[in-house]
Amino acid sequence: EEDLLNDVCREVVEKWSESQIVDAKEKKEDEIQAIASMMEKQARIVVKPKEVSQEEKQRKAALLAQYANVTDEEEYPFPDLDEQDGSIATAVNIGSEKSLFRNTNVEDVLNARKLERELLRDEFQKKKEQDKLQREKDKLAKQERKEKEKKRTQKGERKR
Repeated sequence: EEDLLNDVCREVVEKWSESQIVDAKEKKEDEIQAIASMMEKQARIVVKPKEVSQEEKQRKAALLAQYANVTDEEEYPFPDLDEQDGSIATAVNIGSEKSLFRNTNVEDVLNARKLERELLRDEFQKKKEQDKLQREKDKLAKQERKEKEKKRTQKGERKR
């Protein structure tokens, strides 16, 4: 009986190992098939060249010619730091007849910084005024407390 049991166990293990090998082979074949199908799909995809109209070509050529003719000093001045108030002063080429459009980034940034400085200055002034008023109130309150204390001590001295 034990020999029969061992034979049955051995047979079960052999069948199981064979099925594992078959499953592994099938998985590999499936993976290979999937890769092959992806490669076929990629091979079918063809990128069509973009059609550029003559007008767009002319516009592009005009822009390139414009930037080739403009010098660095005319179009992109470096900002100078003003020592007196610490603000940045720049010379922006506003009336350029050569350009098709105007770059307003520098102006926008400078205006935003100027506005921010003004807001901070106003806030500082408000805080300064509030602090001054608070000091005056504290001074008056302190004076009133002293007067009350003085009156209270005078009443106590009178009673004696």
